[in-house]
Amino acid sequence: MNEQKTIHLPLIEANAGALAPFGQIIGSASGVKPVAVDFYKGAVAMSYPVKFECEHPVEVSLANLGRRLGEVRYMERHFQHTQAFIPLGGKPFVAVMAPPNDDELPDLASVKAFLFDGSAGFQLNLGTWHEFPFALEPETEMIVLLSSQTGYDLKSKDAVTEEAFGPDLDKKDIAARTGTLFQFDLKEYIDG
Repeated sequence: MNEQKTIHLPLIEANAGALAPFGQIIGSASGVKPVAVDFYKGAVAMSYPVKFECEHPVEVSLANLGRRLGEVRYMERHFQHTQAFIPLGGKPFVAVMAPPNDDELPDLASVKAFLFDGSAGFQLNLGTWHEFPFALEPETEMIVLLSSQTGYDLKSKDAVTEEAFGPDLDKKDIAARTGTLFQFDLKEYIDG
């Protein structure tokens, strides 16, 4: 591969409309109206902003994110579940995504970086290309809902390329395959 190209991604405010090609917001920002639960005299209201899909047992995991550079080298997608990320503690984060497609790689012109304020999470559509979220503050905790199959697929990663593939997962080294590295600037958000 020749010289590496860097694409700088602007941070887009995460909202239901902007996120629609990639997934759905989980939180009051979803726009889904809550419905009162009969048993609690209206004191409890439930809304259903997403329909989680999974062909295997679901794992509820807790991720503790440290800060890392705003660089995206790898992207992955899932074929058998709609992975969800739910922040705890209201800390902001960035999620980088590209819409689902039938190609071997994401459409590089469609890659977007979304800034979440920490009040809402998101669920990916089946096949949405993404990188694991980036923390803006140390020790950002997130609940991740994912398929048990993903763990098996990640364990079968290639020792040289660190790419992984399985029934649920397709993880690619976008930088090595395309010569393109995605970057976004976190400085103004980290240094305040």
